Amino acid sequence: MTNDTISYPPRGLSRHEAARYVGVGSTLFDEMVADGRMPKPKHINSRTIWDRVALDIAFTSLPDKKSDLQTLLEQSSRNARKA
Repeated sequence: MTNDTISYPPRGLSRHEAARYVGVGSTLFDEMVADGRMPKPKHINSRTIWDRVALDIAFTSLPDKKSDLQTLLEQSSRNARKA
């Protein structure tokens, strides 16, 4: 590749780059692709690459971690319905 005066992130990422991009290891990334939490790759000739934009969409769709307060409120709400 030649040096480009315009700096931009690549649109296509290798498996390792895609895993690193979303902040997980390659093994967990493979599991996430298999169970549908991350998108399947694209194939260009012999290359297997992930679309960075599709990774962004999938990452945004992942659930947020609940706070301890949210968990307590949900448990309290369930207990109140049982009574």
